[in-house]
Amino acid sequence: MKEAEILQQIKARGFKITPQRRAIIAALLVPDKPPTAKDVLEIVRNKYPDVGLDTVYRNLNLLADIGCVIQINLKNSEKSRFEILKNHHHHLICLGCGEAVCLEKCMLEKHTGVLKDKGYQIVGHAFEIYGYCPSCRGEAG
Repeated sequence: MKEAEILQQIKARGFKITPQRRAIIAALLVPDKPPTAKDVLEIVRNKYPDVGLDTVYRNLNLLADIGCVIQINLKNSEKSRFEILKNHHHHLICLGCGEAVCLEKCMLEKHTGVLKDKGYQIVGHAFEIYGYCPSCRGEAG
């Protein structure tokens, strides 16, 4: 999802496009791995030093609510990572360092029929696999 598409979705839902909101979106588009809210704050503060963590979280939650961002929950800490939604996918997450690796295919796609047979109307899902990366296992080399 590109910045223009995200801004269009924000406007379509009646929210304002503020300079800080633009900076938060830009910060999400920069990293090579999904950033934490604190990572986003550091990037945004380079241009807007008075922006607080609450503002970052409010905007990240708004972006998640309107379907532009996904929140990757890390099992071993209070931190979450946030990623611009490009396509539906899942993550492999290291319990040691928190690295989140994208798994490009949906692991549950072939099971949605079984879930619907249970009478549920499926509106979404999240699937995360937890383990330890080679570096945290001491196998880097």
